[in-house]
Amino acid sequence: MAVKHLKKSKLPQLNDLHHQCGLSRRDFLEGCLGCAVSAIGLSALAPAIASAAESSIPQKDYGKARVRLIFTHEPPDRATWPNIGYDYEGRKKQLLSKLTSSCAQIELVPATVQNTEEAKKILETDKDVDGYVVYMLGIWTGAPQVIASCGKPVIFVDDLYGGSGEFLVAYSEAKKNGLKVAAVSSSDFNDVVKAVNIFECLKKLRSSVILNVGGGWGNSPESIENVFGTKVKFIPFEELDALYKKADRKEAKKWASRWIKSARKVVEPSKQVIEDSAAMYLAMKQLMEQNSAEAITVNCLGGFYGGKILAYPCLGFCQFNDELKVGACESDLTSTLTMLIMTYLTGRPGFISDPVIDTSKNQIIYAHCVAPTKVFGPEGRSSPYHIRSHSEDRKGAALRSLLPLGEIVTNLEFNCEKRQVLLHMAKTEANIDEDKACRTKLAAQPIGDINKLMNYWNEWGWHRVTVFGDHKRSVENLAAMLGFGVVEEA
Repeated sequence: MAVKHLKKSKLPQLNDLHHQCGLSRRDFLEGCLGCAVSAIGLSALAPAIASAAESSIPQKDYGKARVRLIFTHEPPDRATWPNIGYDYEGRKKQLLSKLTSSCAQIELVPATVQNTEEAKKILETDKDVDGYVVYMLGIWTGAPQVIASCGKPVIFVDDLYGGSGEFLVAYSEAKKNGLKVAAVSSSDFNDVVKAVNIFECLKKLRSSVILNVGGGWGNSPESIENVFGTKVKFIPFEELDALYKKADRKEAKKWASRWIKSARKVVEPSKQVIEDSAAMYLAMKQLMEQNSAEAITVNCLGGFYGGKILAYPCLGFCQFNDELKVGACESDLTSTLTMLIMTYLTGRPGFISDPVIDTSKNQIIYAHCVAPTKVFGPEGRSSPYHIRSHSEDRKGAALRSLLPLGEIVTNLEFNCEKRQVLLHMAKTEANIDEDKACRTKLAAQPIGDINKLMNYWNEWGWHRVTVFGDHKRSVENLAAMLGFGVVEEA
């Protein structure tokens, strides 16, 4: 069993630091190394729930996204922006080299277009590209508007002080017409790289499989496949239960021991209950391997309450998410899809929550019995955690993750049927110690109006997916390339 207490007398110099960690004094003193979650930067000391290298499901070869890179400009002998005699060829070589080295999973197919007729010919010959990047080096070719009408995802890029006028006119026209066009106008080349790499995210989604155990809700499987190409496969409880009952119990004991050893403390669950959770993890892992799936969501409450599954999947979900595979609660297909999208888009896991609003503190609290411990990705620092019972019925094993504070988080849902993304931003400030409701409770200050934040729950449901980092611009670009609207709920 994990060590439950560190004596106060051994840590007198740290007695005043517990407030920085967003924890109760009791929790702080029970595991002071867990102050890794605070802004003082000690979080690298916390162990991960388990090493992803030891347990990862084999990676699928998604192939490269094939993207047409179109440079637009008029002939260099024209007196226009950027200037007469400009070295367009040198600039194109420079940009192509930088993009090729920064977008390793994108096959870029370059071309130059100087007028609308050339743009039309490009579209006539392109049958197998995944989309277009229109890099505007000069102005007034008319080509961007032609490419924008192709129906595939398009990114407009302004080479600042070169294509700016046409960029602004063409992009505003595309948005007015509801076309699938994202835009980058930035002196930071990394902003261009992030946008272009969205094609990799879309490519992976087209080859991905979500397993839905026991029946789901939210986005329909048909809408998910129609928009993203992602397949949703229904799995009956009996299939998962059979794998659980056949799971290698020696291997389950090893996983349980790792989880217990890495925990700051174990509160309610017995070692046997945690071993049962590990057997459920092995069963889900085998199910994902058999179906070449990247994500699994389980009707956990219905299955456990109805005796269809004999252990909660919570600890296994945490393990998957730390490995950048998606384990999602309650067969919520909308949130599962959102987690998968954000995993591909950011290289970081998300977690589902049932938020609580506290207007007196201007806080939103993201509460659930599952959260990752590697919120910055597999190579990032780890958060300490407690192993607890599942909150509502006080049975099984779940996880309270003590998450990093002082961090911006992006909170969202992608809805295929609405063709919208709901989004708000917040800054984390406390891990709430409260026995009521779900075990992980991350409090944050919303960036915006907390009263407005209370307006969308009847339309979008209770769940939100939280991802650490400011990913608003990437989400907006992805939404634009899909033809989705963005609803800012705060």
